[in-house]
Amino acid sequence: MTAPLPVRPPEPAAEEAREKTPRQRQPSRLLAPLRQTGQLFALALAVSRAVFRRPFQVREFIEQFWFVASVTILPAALVSIPFGAVIALQVGSLTEQLGAQSFTGGASVLAVIQQASPLIVALLIAGAAGSAICADLGSRKIREELDAMEVMGVSPIQRLVVPRVLATMFVAVLLNGLVSVVGTLGGYFFNVIMQDGTPGAYLASFSALAQLPDLYIGELKALIFGFIAGIVAAYRGLNPRGGPKGVGDAVNQSVVITFMLLFAVNMVLTAIYLQIVPPKGG
Repeated sequence: MTAPLPVRPPEPAAEEAREKTPRQRQPSRLLAPLRQTGQLFALALAVSRAVFRRPFQVREFIEQFWFVASVTILPAALVSIPFGAVIALQVGSLTEQLGAQSFTGGASVLAVIQQASPLIVALLIAGAAGSAICADLGSRKIREELDAMEVMGVSPIQRLVVPRVLATMFVAVLLNGLVSVVGTLGGYFFNVIMQDGTPGAYLASFSALAQLPDLYIGELKALIFGFIAGIVAAYRGLNPRGGPKGVGDAVNQSVVITFMLLFAVNMVLTAIYLQIVPPKGG
């Protein structure tokens, strides 16, 4: 029988390499948020390209459109009334202190159309429809349905993500008009009834200060916010971690991330609009 070979002690170079391995992994952890941000933008680009590819999933789009609309129409209408009332009461109180009661209608309506209405729509879509989209895609992912679709040559992005993102965008645009009308009527009611405002002065100030681009920027914001809500929900749904618990965490993360992005994008769009479009009469 041959004698066993002696075991050599680990060389100092190997020990140093093992000690340096955890330290070398630290930059990857620091770059994880940047990597996820890049993947989010890559998904947005892939969805934008897949929109123009055929075949388009018409039935899936109609079903998702109806679902998103059904879960957001009533809450949007109910939330827009107190929003319009609060804005009208606050602006009316401020204009009364400044001695400019005649501009109450125009200021409150512009605040509703430009700022409040798109944000209300986006928050409701992200909280109600976006969470449902994220949970649906996440459950499909952990059941390996998306992997099976890829094996069969079916793109999950074109089959599932594109109809959902388009549904959130179109519903956001339509809901923005509804919220603008309901919020304006609510502000008008509370200003005229509770603050003893004049209906003629309310409408006259609105026609004197408002202009058509104010409506355009509100609709554009709603369209962009709907796209962001759909993309973030789809991204988190396609990348859950840890099984069913990871799906629940992904839903919460999608809502929080969407809210943060919405307020940041709203600030940028408002600043650009105020620089490009001069105020009426200016």
